Amino acid sequence: MIEISHLSKSFGDNHALNDLCLSVPAGQVTCLLGANGAGKSTTLNLLLNFITPDSGCMTIDEIDVQLEPEKSKQKLVYLPEQVNLFEEFNAIENLQYLASLTKQVISVTGIEDALTQTGLQKSAWQKPLSSYSKGMRQKVGIAFAILRKAKVLLLDEPTSGLDPSATREFIKIIEILAQRGAAILMVTHDLYCAHCLAKQIGIMKQGKLCALLDNKGLSLDDLEANYHQIISGDGLSAHPQSVNTPLLNPEAV
Repeated sequence: MIEISHLSKSFGDNHALNDLCLSVPAGQVTCLLGANGAGKSTTLNLLLNFITPDSGCMTIDEIDVQLEPEKSKQKLVYLPEQVNLFEEFNAIENLQYLASLTKQVISVTGIEDALTQTGLQKSAWQKPLSSYSKGMRQKVGIAFAILRKAKVLLLDEPTSGLDPSATREFIKIIEILAQRGAAILMVTHDLYCAHCLAKQIGIMKQGKLCALLDNKGLSLDDLEANYHQIISGDGLSAHPQSVNTPLLNPEAV
């Protein structure tokens, strides 16, 4: 569903992304971990066609992002760290407006059903977004993804600033969307969330995908050990099986 092949991007002398190869099939969550400046957000910005790559190609549902940017965007929903909606509108009004931008005709009943699926309390639906917490705003954004029946979700630091309860709610919602067949690429610093959700977890450093971990049978301690080993500069151990960590070759996906 998401295919990235030999993607590179530089800003002057800064090599923000270096020969990235990554595949996210339908029904799967892939998480990208890494310190600030590792290339994670650059990857999302390229998929959104906000910036142009120096080399490489990307497809979303077999649509070339560079050749048909508008068509590729019709397949996805992007949820940034801060969901920017109209503060004076309530949840239903915001979703009606977003639907109108995509020329969708959606009934109020359909919007209410989507909000119910996200777990947003009915008592909040008619309140202005200015009164919402970050977690509540995210649920409105996810409701839009449900309404769009998006095949691809791009998530940028979605659990940043959420309390543990809101994080658990978010995880449950994303699991449901993946079960419905969405391909989900999430950029995060939250190792716990990545461990709960992802089929595969990429660890990036200085624009490179240093490891792509198969999350099946991987403990959170194993994930933390690999992450800190790479970020600290030591790279992967010569014997990754010593921490019981199945690895996938980044070039093979």
